[in-house]
Amino acid sequence: MKLKFIILLLLTVNCLAQKTTVYTIGDSTMANKPNPEENPERGWAQMLPQFFNDNIKIDNRAVNGRSTRSFINEKRWDSVYNKLKKGDYVFIQFGHNDQKEKDPKRYTNPHTAYRNNLIRFVKETRDKGAIPILFSSIVRRNFNEQGVLIDTHGEYPLETKLVAQELDVIFIDLQYLTEKLEESYGVEKSKELHLHFKPGENSYFPEGKIDDTHLSVKGAREIAKLVVQQIELLDIQIKEEIILIKK
Repeated sequence: MKLKFIILLLLTVNCLAQKTTVYTIGDSTMANKPNPEENPERGWAQMLPQFFNDNIKIDNRAVNGRSTRSFINEKRWDSVYNKLKKGDYVFIQFGHNDQKEKDPKRYTNPHTAYRNNLIRFVKETRDKGAIPILFSSIVRRNFNEQGVLIDTHGEYPLETKLVAQELDVIFIDLQYLTEKLEESYGVEKSKELHLHFKPGENSYFPEGKIDDTHLSVKGAREIAKLVVQQIELLDIQIKEEIILIKK
């Protein structure tokens, strides 16, 4: 009996060791949000677990307000790097906060510091035998008076794409995909993808809320779905672990 128990324990440990971990690093548009029973906000990476079977562990390390600079300086990247193992994945999406020119703790020039930080994430991920995937930032809901969706990210998405091309990294263009998503919903209906509440409409935001950057449950789920669809389309190995995409 004791031998059987030891064998079973070893098999269990080995099974757990083989589980692939997907680390997600980035900003508030990806991050886990607290109090999900009450809070209507979600990060898109927060929704990923529902799209994968138990062979995939989603370890969401994205944090509100972080840029590539602050994520590194706060040792958050070190905490991911130290746990990475061969066959894991790192989903990398920054840019929203890197562009904050008045904040020296977060701002990065897209062509120098931002670029070099992305290169560091990629190279150090590969050093561990893990697989990096670069994402351009999701768009903000920024329609002008004529109903045209206007870009707010400048050259950060392009620089992300260029790094991906140079280093032969899988690239998922979430800026383009979410632009199409916002436009498909239209000026008014696209509010459903974000946080738009009148005073008294939602108990979590009793005074109301107008936020065109962050995501509602619906918005986060729609973007997570786009990511999963790209994983299938690009024939990324973890596509084998995808389960039925929920509506």
